[in-house]
Amino acid sequence: MKIDHTNPWHKVNVGERQPDFVNAIIEIPANTRAKYELDKESGLLLMDRVLYSSMYYPANYGFIPQTYCDDKDPLDILVLSQITIVPMCLVSAKVIGVMRMLDGGELDDKIIAVAENDMSVNHINDISELPNHFIKELKNFFEDYKKLENKTVEVEDFQNAQLAKEIIQKSINDYKTKFEL
Repeated sequence: MKIDHTNPWHKVNVGERQPDFVNAIIEIPANTRAKYELDKESGLLLMDRVLYSSMYYPANYGFIPQTYCDDKDPLDILVLSQITIVPMCLVSAKVIGVMRMLDGGELDDKIIAVAENDMSVNHINDISELPNHFIKELKNFFEDYKKLENKTVEVEDFQNAQLAKEIIQKSINDYKTKFEL
C-alpha cells in the first residue's frame, strides 16, 4: 500500500522513547460531544458525527502515529491532562495502561496515557494509580456512548502499563508489515 507522507498518521513518528512515551495526535478534546477522526485519505480532521447520547468524552482522545491495528486504524489513545487539548495537537504521552474493549465484536484497544508535560498528571506511572471512580467513568462512557446508535461496545478490562507497551509494540510491527517498511 502506498503511503501518503503528508498524512499525520504516516508523517509523524511514533516517538523516540516508545513504547514508554509515544507521540499522540489528538482528534477529540475532552468534554466534547463531537466525534472527530482523521480522514485517512486527505489527512484532514473529519467531523464524523455528534454523539447520539448526551455524553461527553471523558479524556482527550486520539491515535498513535505509525501504528496499525485489527480495525484497520492506528492505535487509539486517551491522554489524561488537566486541560482540554485542541484537535490535531501533537502530545508527548507517558503510557500507563490500556482499556481492552470490543466494538461491534471487534477488538479495539485504547491506550491510556498521561501528558508528559502536564505536571498535574505526569507523576502517574500505572493505571492502578488512577482513582477508581475515573476508571468507572471511562468504562461507562465507552459502554454507553453508542447505545442510541444501536451499536454494542463491551469494555473487557483495564490492564497495566506493561501490557499496553506490548500492544503498542505489536501495532508498530503491524504498521511496518502493512505498509511494507
